[in-house]
Amino acid sequence: MRILIVDDSALMRRIVGNALREAELELDEVVEAGNGVEGIAALEKYQNCFDLILCDVHMPALDGVGFLRERAARRLATTPVLMVTADASDPLVERAMAEGARGFIAKPFSAERIRDQALALAETA
Repeated sequence: MRILIVDDSALMRRIVGNALREAELELDEVVEAGNGVEGIAALEKYQNCFDLILCDVHMPALDGVGFLRERAARRLATTPVLMVTADASDPLVERAMAEGARGFIAKPFSAERIRDQALALAETA
C-alpha cells in the first residue's frame, strides 16, 4: 500500500505513520504533506497512485474540506480519504463527508482502528 498523510503537525504525521506500521499493513510507502496544498502537490507528483489518504480536518493554507474540493476539481478524487479529527461532531467533518471523504478517525486512535478502516476501504475500492 502507498499511503498519503496530510496534516500540519509533524508530530501527528509521525503518530499516524507509526500507527500504520503497528497495524501491520503491507506498506510500500508513506508520503507526508504538511497541509492541503502540499497534499494536492503529492497527488500530482505521484500521479494519484495512493491506496489511502489520511487527512487532518483543520490545517492552514488549505484545510481538509478544501483539500477534498481541490482534488475533485483537479479530477484526483479516486483514492479513499479518511479524515483525522479531534472532534467527530465538528461541522467540518460533516462537510468533509459531503465532499467525498469515506470516513473519519477520531483522535486518540489505535493502530487497530486505522487498520480496520484501511482494510474496509481497500475491500470496497
